[in-house]
Amino acid sequence: MTTASPELGQTGLNPEDGRPDALEVGTTATAVQNGRKIVPWRFFVGRAGFYLFTLWAAITINFFLPRFMKGDAVSSYLARNRNISPEAADSLRILLGIDSDKSLWQQYIEYWGTLLRGDLGISTLHGLRPVAEVLSAALPWTLGLVGLATIISFLLGTVGGAIVGWKRGSRLDALIPITTFFNTIPYFWLGLIAIAIFSSTLKWFPSSHAYDKGQSPEWSLDFIGQVIAHGTLPAVTIIIASLGGWMLGMRNMMLTVLDEDYITVAQAKGMPNRRVLWAYAARNAVLPQIQSFALSIGFIVGGTIVMEMVFSYPGVGKLLLDATNAKDFALMQGVFLVITLSVLIANILADIVYAYLDPRTRQTEA
Repeated sequence: MTTASPELGQTGLNPEDGRPDALEVGTTATAVQNGRKIVPWRFFVGRAGFYLFTLWAAITINFFLPRFMKGDAVSSYLARNRNISPEAADSLRILLGIDSDKSLWQQYIEYWGTLLRGDLGISTLHGLRPVAEVLSAALPWTLGLVGLATIISFLLGTVGGAIVGWKRGSRLDALIPITTFFNTIPYFWLGLIAIAIFSSTLKWFPSSHAYDKGQSPEWSLDFIGQVIAHGTLPAVTIIIASLGGWMLGMRNMMLTVLDEDYITVAQAKGMPNRRVLWAYAARNAVLPQIQSFALSIGFIVGGTIVMEMVFSYPGVGKLLLDATNAKDFALMQGVFLVITLSVLIANILADIVYAYLDPRTRQTEA
């Protein structure tokens, strides 16, 4: 029967610092490091503190910004409804939280209180309906159209850029100037061209709205078909207009990564080209794309205002534009708050994915 080394003790730990000894778990520093699980608490706490501060600053700006604008929501509402009495107008100001008898600090505290209760106020533009109800009606249309188009554009551009970068010098390089050309054309111009060709001339797709006039939203195959038909043209417009940026960025990063030593070593060891491409080159080249994609996902909630105006699509972007023109401050604040939360959540998810793909990020901050 063998006995444990007196230097290591019965547990195989180094008596000086209590960590696994290299002779016991292996001969490399990596094996010693893998002997214990490091939880990057500093990474998570630092990120949480940063995002909480960002959320507070965004909500504070969201409160003060409408109050610095000329006019108010009640004056705009009275201009559209002249039969409102002065007493009703004063009550409406109190209901909207813009009572002049209260100080700005009191209004700020009450604004936080209503937010914590989940009350976003009422919309003067939509017949004094709750802002949460107005947003819930417009949000699915933007998420379904702009969200899906952005994800498809990112996937196509990233995969296409990786392949073009891998096969540099081939005929596939011609895709870069073509997609970049469409990327320089504004959304509204592409939308108008698409309407003129595929709607007015060829009659393939509807030119406006999210579904046929006279219809009401319902879960039926006929209505789903209408939504797909009405959303195809604006979705394809977004994909074509944004594809070039993703493809060019990924292709340039691939050219940089392919000159790294670890790619040369992987190829010298005889690894299949497909594995080198996706497991080594593309995985590292996609890292800068993730943060840009997170911002794009976050701003999906804001929608593409010009695109929604061109196609008369009932999304959040058009809702924000209408609220700004009508000085509907409560609705503006609700839209800004949703956009802020979506951007923060998207960046948090991007940090998690980034740390998963590149462990050096969390190890450095931990």
